[in-house]
Amino acid sequence: MDERTFGRSQQHASVVGLGTWQLGADWGDVDDKEALSVLEAAAESGVTFFDTADVYGDGRSEQTIAAFLSGRPDLHVLVATKMGRRVDQIPENYVLDNFRAWNDRSRRNLGVDRIDLVQLHCPPTPVYSTDEVFDALDTLVEEERIAQYGVSVETCEEALTAIARPGVASVQIILNAFRMKPLREVLPAAQEAGVGIIARVPLASGLLSGKYTRDTVFPENDHRAYNRHGEAFDVGETFSGVDYTTGVEAAAEFSALAPEGYSPAQLALRWIIEQPGVTTVIPGARNPDQARANAAAAKLPPLSEETLAAIRDLYDRRIKDQVENRW
Repeated sequence: MDERTFGRSQQHASVVGLGTWQLGADWGDVDDKEALSVLEAAAESGVTFFDTADVYGDGRSEQTIAAFLSGRPDLHVLVATKMGRRVDQIPENYVLDNFRAWNDRSRRNLGVDRIDLVQLHCPPTPVYSTDEVFDALDTLVEEERIAQYGVSVETCEEALTAIARPGVASVQIILNAFRMKPLREVLPAAQEAGVGIIARVPLASGLLSGKYTRDTVFPENDHRAYNRHGEAFDVGETFSGVDYTTGVEAAAEFSALAPEGYSPAQLALRWIIEQPGVTTVIPGARNPDQARANAAAAKLPPLSEETLAAIRDLYDRRIKDQVENRW
């Protein structure tokens, strides 16, 4: 699989990575054996970038990645984790002592002395404008606890603030066919600054796979059931902030645009891969077949201008007004 560079850092990642939120929590139950099978299928398909977080299953996702990689010393996988969501979300918690403690825990979970990439996990907005926060992150690099750092953001404004920081190697942001606002300013700014873009929630929490209907029932421990209105965290993380009924209807239109040989999910991933400035896209997978199908999107033919225009038209007609004023 093709790899792309996080410009400032010179680290490489496969254009399709693997998001491992599903392997930790909040997407229903995934047992340990199945989780390891997902990682194996992704790696065999050429995936060299795993994204996790200390809060996914309270460390379970990190530990599962460590268990997998410990048995595969032949693999070179860039592992990115995130920190900051295990405490109250107030700017005062984003200080060096806490960073060290969180980093110690993640390094133990991952079984490494130095983590490839650590990202602030959608912290409060003032954090992105606080010099002391980025001084502390620089200290973690100097202490060789981490190789590079980045941020995960909710809004385009937060992304632009972070990109202006000289030490930021990457910005993780929601980008998909139902969330196009980052295309206008964030991706061009990241390209100019040499900052990598990690595109998360690429399938709009599964909507763009075309598998769901108005009658689909999600498990109680799945965020698509309990966070539809932002009850637990930012509602933009669930279905990209699109109300479910509209999302299902628009997803049916999207599925009809898939060229021959593409599944709707692969169309969604291929669309992101082709956006200038994207380094890697990180779909999750609940089973090995999903992991393989996601990775295969990297080798599909480029989309036609007609298909790209139809995707844009769908967004403008059905989705834009719901999401652009918030994120």
